[in-house]
Amino acid sequence: MTSPSPHWQMAIDLERCIGCHACSVACKVENDIELGVFRTRVLYHDHGAFPDTRRSFLPTLCMQCADAPCMTACPSGAISRQDDGIVRIDPDTCDKWESCLKACPYGALHIDPVQKIADKCDFCSHRLEQSMAPACVEACPADVLIFGDINDDQSPVARFYKRHGDELEGLRPERGTRPQVRYRGVGTVVPQTAVDRLPDGRPHDPVDYEIDRWAER
Repeated sequence: MTSPSPHWQMAIDLERCIGCHACSVACKVENDIELGVFRTRVLYHDHGAFPDTRRSFLPTLCMQCADAPCMTACPSGAISRQDDGIVRIDPDTCDKWESCLKACPYGALHIDPVQKIADKCDFCSHRLEQSMAPACVEACPADVLIFGDINDDQSPVARFYKRHGDELEGLRPERGTRPQVRYRGVGTVVPQTAVDRLPDGRPHDPVDYEIDRWAER
């Protein structure tokens, strides 16, 4: 019997994130991401009143949406969602309209300042071809990012879904994008009000990690 082809998926356990930024640093190094732009970010949210305060962390990246608005918005067809579940950008077809940036409700795309084309996370596809995990997953010291083939019952992400499936949800499900990156801890570790402040239709601020200030920009 032929096994199904891989369908890559990620879950993020907010209860474990310590805000070390190992994921975003590893991503920049592995993918040679230019200064001032990111494929992966870890945002902060401070809540509570002194002395009972807490800082929570929200790792963000491309959600690999099943109904990707960036793909629909691209006038040149440079963005496609392939059978393995990953949404990819063809650099040779990108026409630099920036329509994809405006369509993304997660601020997950940016324009490469050197190549001048759209760029985003593709789960380190070049590493997957070598049977390696994405750089962010490998670098995380706290097992926050759970990744694998959802069609493989023994993969880390499939086992995590089996244990915590009822606790997982995508960000901004009301937008109808069907995000394939699912989070554990939205509403408990990171309040929904913080998620609501994520950038919509624009890239993440390159220097500001404070979620609470996003609505002011």
